Amino acid sequence: MTLIETEAALHEAHRDNHTHRDVNGGWLRPAVFGAMDGLVSNLALMTGVAGGAVAQQTLVITGLAGLAAGAFSMAAGEYTSVASQRELVEAELDVERRELRKHPVDEMEELAALYVSRGVDPGLAREVAVQLSKDPEQALEIHAREELGIDPDDLPSPLVAAVSSFGSFALGALLPVLPYLLGATTLWPAVLLALTGLFACGALVARVTARSWWYSGLRQLVLGGVAAALTYGLGALFGAAV
Repeated sequence: MTLIETEAALHEAHRDNHTHRDVNGGWLRPAVFGAMDGLVSNLALMTGVAGGAVAQQTLVITGLAGLAAGAFSMAAGEYTSVASQRELVEAELDVERRELRKHPVDEMEELAALYVSRGVDPGLAREVAVQLSKDPEQALEIHAREELGIDPDDLPSPLVAAVSSFGSFALGALLPVLPYLLGATTLWPAVLLALTGLFACGALVARVTARSWWYSGLRQLVLGGVAAALTYGLGALFGAAV
């Protein structure tokens, strides 16, 4: 009885501890990186223009224009990229579907050979391939996973990618502009809020990496700060020259 209870406890402990982080990032990675892109690009744009000693109204318009242009650009680019990728995958699936229809035996042998290459006994591998090949849709899914590395039932949506990219970029790009919209008259509140946002985004990225939250946060803060400082210097240089 004690042995059974011990084994059950060990099994439960293994089940609870044997978990992995989402290495694909799920929604978190594209959302956070989109926000960071908006933050860094709009912060750098605004500091560069501010370095030229322009009026506050010009700086606000610059920030809002950068937000709109960047968000629409991100959405359009993401939509086109994901749509093209999906069309390519669907074309390859059509090729595989035709092969399964025209040469079912060859495809079944190909699947059996794949399992043999992974260490399965040849007789068992062929039996498994025969069983799996009885359903054409299941056979297509398995061949797609094994040969193309994709899941036919989980293809990315261009519309979802475009909307999420637009939203996350716009949210990040809004932070440097927000203090001015709330009444700020100097650049520093915008810079501090943007750098705080960069640190927070970097810390969130640690959820899909092996780094600590403070390391990821500081790294992103430093990179964004350097970008802002360089563009401010260029803005001041060009402003003085003009």
